[in-house]
Amino acid sequence: MLIRYPTRSITSVTQIYLTLHSPKTISKNLQKISPTRFFISNPTPKSFSSSSSFTMAGESESFSTAVDETATKYGFERSEMYESKLAGTVDPYDRHVFLCYKSHESWPSRVEDSDADPLPKLLASALKARKNDMNLKTRLTICEAGDDVKLSDGDVLIFPEMVVYRGLTESDVDSFVEDVLVNGKEVQEKMTGSYVFVCAHNNRDRRCGVCGPILIEKFKEEIGSKDLKNQVSVVACSHVGGHKYAGNVIVFSADSDGKIAGNWYGYVTPGDVHELLDKQIGQGKVIDRIWRGGMGAKVEEVEKVEEPKLANGTIVISEEKLAEEIVVEEKSASNGGCCQGANAFSCCREEENVEKKPVKKGLSCYTGKWEQRHTLTTVAILGALATVAVAYGVYRKAR
Repeated sequence: MLIRYPTRSITSVTQIYLTLHSPKTISKNLQKISPTRFFISNPTPKSFSSSSSFTMAGESESFSTAVDETATKYGFERSEMYESKLAGTVDPYDRHVFLCYKSHESWPSRVEDSDADPLPKLLASALKARKNDMNLKTRLTICEAGDDVKLSDGDVLIFPEMVVYRGLTESDVDSFVEDVLVNGKEVQEKMTGSYVFVCAHNNRDRRCGVCGPILIEKFKEEIGSKDLKNQVSVVACSHVGGHKYAGNVIVFSADSDGKIAGNWYGYVTPGDVHELLDKQIGQGKVIDRIWRGGMGAKVEEVEKVEEPKLANGTIVISEEKLAEEIVVEEKSASNGGCCQGANAFSCCREEENVEKKPVKKGLSCYTGKWEQRHTLTTVAILGALATVAVAYGVYRKAR
């Protein structure tokens, strides 16, 4: 059973953020409202006439309606939330490189391919050109610089190595890729703690532009209340794929074995932040219900259909389910398949010298058992009759 901690409703959190960081379409309405009207202590100053008060109410309704429409279309209340399966929506990869560059509000839609932003474009081009020379499949994402996380433009964060290369410039992009990413030259400066990246790339997709900043504020609020400022850093990042899963969050932290793992989450809401901090970062445990995949995790999509339950928890088994034939198949080593846990933990075991045969269940199983029982009964009756006949013959001869 999932226990959620008390929090503001998603709608209220979205409205609070949009009130403070309203998009251009909403700010037009906001400009019409006098700052005085936001002070609750004196909502109707004497200088205001009755007509001006009426106009203010109308403007407030217009602003509120615009906020609600934005939240419903792009925020956490949109209809597509939780409609798609999340597990397996991240392509396998081995290393993640983040380039710190300006702020998320300034990024164009394709920041890695923008002529106006030469550093991201040069690095993306160099990685693409040298991808066959690198032993590790590497992803590039742009992240926001900031004093609060002690990151400046040109800093490069590399996971899972947990190192930061300071001050990358356009002139040394090729040498950085050659030395560090291709040849594995050690970077001296190590990073500590956990890093949370939240997609807030508004110019690429409005959904992340609305959900991302709200999640970042919620993370910072929870981190402050838990006194984790020196242990967890939250950074806005560019497009990571799957905007329909917004809010999109990537967490780099130690797993239960102490190894750095990069876990991707989708459909994240402000109500999930507490659990991500306590369970994923605090305990190194993955939250399955919103987990998309992760760095180094070779995810195979597996259909997991839960049995429908009544209100009292009783499992309801349908006739179709009974009629299914469940076959346990032996996996061949040639396909490289492996059962995969949510936190990149492999549950594969060594092959046992036991032959695994198909096991059939359902109506066919019941039919087989009935036929077998019928046959045994017939044999038993015939055997009994034969015994009686032999006994009767012996009895006649004895007389």
